[in-house]
Amino acid sequence: MGADWIFHSGRIFDGRQLHPAATAVAVADGRITALGSDAEVRAAAGTATETVDLGGRLLTPGFTDAHVHAVYGGVERLGCDLSELSGLDTVLERVRGYAASTDRPWITGGGWHKADFPGGYPTRELLDAIVSDRPVYLINADHHSAWVNSRALELAGVDAATPDPEDGWVERETDGHPAGTLHEGAMDLVNRFLPPLTDEDLEAGLLEAQRYLHSVGVTGWQEAILGDYAGYPDASSIYRSLAGRGLLTGRASGALWVPRSTTTENVMELVADFEERRRSNREAGFGTTSAKIMVDGVPENRTAAMLDPYLRPCRCGEADGPGGHAVQAEEDDSRGLLYLPEEVLNEVSAALDAAGFDLHMHVIGDRAVRRGLDAVEHLRARNPRTPGGFRGRHHMAHLQIVHPQDVARFAALGVTVNAQALWACNDDQMLQMTVPLIGDTRAGWQYPFHSLLARGARMAMGSDWPVSTPDPWQAIHVAVNRAHPAYPDAPPLLPAEAVTLQTALSAYTAGSAWLNRHDDGGGILPGRAADLVVLDVDPFRLDPADLHTVGTALTMANGRVVHAPSRSGALA
Repeated sequence: MGADWIFHSGRIFDGRQLHPAATAVAVADGRITALGSDAEVRAAAGTATETVDLGGRLLTPGFTDAHVHAVYGGVERLGCDLSELSGLDTVLERVRGYAASTDRPWITGGGWHKADFPGGYPTRELLDAIVSDRPVYLINADHHSAWVNSRALELAGVDAATPDPEDGWVERETDGHPAGTLHEGAMDLVNRFLPPLTDEDLEAGLLEAQRYLHSVGVTGWQEAILGDYAGYPDASSIYRSLAGRGLLTGRASGALWVPRSTTTENVMELVADFEERRRSNREAGFGTTSAKIMVDGVPENRTAAMLDPYLRPCRCGEADGPGGHAVQAEEDDSRGLLYLPEEVLNEVSAALDAAGFDLHMHVIGDRAVRRGLDAVEHLRARNPRTPGGFRGRHHMAHLQIVHPQDVARFAALGVTVNAQALWACNDDQMLQMTVPLIGDTRAGWQYPFHSLLARGARMAMGSDWPVSTPDPWQAIHVAVNRAHPAYPDAPPLLPAEAVTLQTALSAYTAGSAWLNRHDDGGGILPGRAADLVVLDVDPFRLDPADLHTVGTALTMANGRVVHAPSRSGALA
């Protein structure tokens, strides 16, 4: 009898609640073997190879990120990383410095924020002034737009005569010449000329992502796109390789990408391909039980699908009635984009559900939310659950604008809320770019977490990194406060939609682990996998305004320490 690890003298959050009595946990062979008081755990476990004195701090299950682009994030961190910068001058200086430090034929990376540029979109001239000899392609933070210089446009043959694609558009100058920002499908006009990422690039990116995720307490995640998208290839082979070599320390899963070119005629071919990819990934130790469907875009560039038209900001900044950028949408141009026709979305959703896949839908606008719910309603009717049979853990990510009439449908249809809670606040992008386009009424329908939970919906959480930080405590802070610590003077966004710390922490641990079908993780219970995080404080004893300061002292995945900057001393 004996334990590999004993954590003692702390408080325990078991994935659902703060445990009323437990202060200690024992771990052996990668599993939790005992939970209780210090004395009870020591009596049950006997000796331990390693002990950790929690000193009153909180021990939680490892965080599971239910929506992340880990490989993209890692690759961008190793390239020209703009994700943690603020201010135009700082961004330009980083690009200049990175270009000077590398002889790569293309300058790539990303993470720039729309709020740092006048009007929200940067120009080619800004890049031309600092890098004119090589093409530059930088994806923005939400990955729905790209910033390019004149050399990149020239190499791609994109000029004033180049038409906009059906699923995006080119920002243009008054004479029609590309201004330097490409939206949605227009990104492909340039990114198809990028040097292909090698397996070595992707592996380095995933290893860097894994290290970074572990450093903020994330032990499991769902790679939200596995397929050729926006210049990034399917990274499944990299996951399989790392898993086979014992280098994949995180509990990773993935979502296979449903192309926007899907039609009713090729649905069964796509499903057969997904089944084969799922089989080969599973055999290598990388579960891919989800299918990713991009239903719409984002509101800042008018590609989120809305039930009513966008407002057109006039020069004075006030709305002057319906309007919007002239893009080729499925229906009314001023109501955004739906990337799949209704019959295609219904058919592919039902076929994937019948094949045992969980749907992972990107939905932002209220029309996209409704269309996605309609698709789930369709598949539930078409594929009734049999006793002991499969029931898809279908979920919708982002959920920015939800019409009040649709709130109760989530619980009724068994659709999980996959929340990126960090966005539920009044920041510069919200106040300067989003609200002027959607108006006050729809602004009051944003991120209705409390309302969804009150009507019985399940909740998971994710970061969408590299769109935003993967640190769970930044998102939990906003979920609880409905305000971002970087904007102390901004009013909370719909404070009635705040959730409790217990709810947010449970969503980011047990809720996301369940969603990813990591059913032996997400909780601190005997027999569960030892995915554990020692926090540097007990957040339940903090002022809610300080939740963003919580840090990670130790991360354990499957009983193995994967992050411990202070092992020598504080954790002895």
